[in-house]
Amino acid sequence: MKNKKIKLIAKEVLQIEINSLKSLKKFINQSFLELIKIIINCKNGKIIISGVGKSGIIARKWAATFSSTGTPSFYLDASNASHGDMGQITSNDVVILISNSGESQELKNIIQYASRNKNIKLIGITSKKDSVLFKNSDVGFLMPNIKEAGPGDFVPTSSTTSQLALGDAIAISCMRYKNFNRLDFKKIHPSGSLSIKLKTAGDLMSSGKKIPLVNENMKMKKALKVINEKKMGVVIVLKKNGQTNGIITDGDIKRIAQKYKNFEELELKKIMKKNPVSIEENTLAVKALSIMNLKKITSLCIHKKTNKKKTIGILHMHDILKSNIN
Repeated sequence: MKNKKIKLIAKEVLQIEINSLKSLKKFINQSFLELIKIIINCKNGKIIISGVGKSGIIARKWAATFSSTGTPSFYLDASNASHGDMGQITSNDVVILISNSGESQELKNIIQYASRNKNIKLIGITSKKDSVLFKNSDVGFLMPNIKEAGPGDFVPTSSTTSQLALGDAIAISCMRYKNFNRLDFKKIHPSGSLSIKLKTAGDLMSSGKKIPLVNENMKMKKALKVINEKKMGVVIVLKKNGQTNGIITDGDIKRIAQKYKNFEELELKKIMKKNPVSIEENTLAVKALSIMNLKKITSLCIHKKTNKKKTIGILHMHDILKSNIN
């Protein structure tokens, strides 16, 4: 087979799957809203997702995506459900079954089990309106009848792509409804590259007694000792009321020393840089690094919420780089 032919086949497959997603988009209707409400209102139960074959693989992905975006859920193997695992389904649970045909034999026992308990909500995802699954669901979401990619229209391709996309649409809709944000996301992703990308200024800053805080009336001679003790190459200058008023860095000291002969006797308020750059503690570390590069500085003051005059920490560029953030 020629290379040109292979490329044409690949593009044809992708186009068919793109068309399937366009069809799915038109099916986001009242049923979609109803199933979102059922999932959102599941406060005292569990979200359980199952399917058979390729739909089972998609169901496992749904459960993983739901859980990582603020909707705790787990995958139930349909075959094992009929051999004892059905006990994982209890009152107040929401069961989501994914089946293109809606007639998978392994799912029928789960459908029957869920239908017997009025406190279990069953959501059916299928493309067959006259199927057992759709007829017995509390909410049935009808998928479009779409063409599968490949010869014969029988290989699960476009249908599973649509199922996968639908799961993402549900997960993100619930996530947005719950105001689940990047900080919540970070809490349940403590390891790996995602965790690194989501680290904040507050995660990396030096705080408490480690912050080189000095009074604005202090003389430079004493401030130099603080810089040497704290080993951060900077001091944060405060007013009498504890509000942040200025900053002096190693670079500033060199310039001051060249300008004034007796610079060690000068009060800090006369030589400091006023209004140092300060960022909120929940600012992403990668953004903090960008600010440093833009302003050509190596340290940032950290504050809580909108209280920029109260420094709760200091973030040095070295702290960010040591965390492999770039």
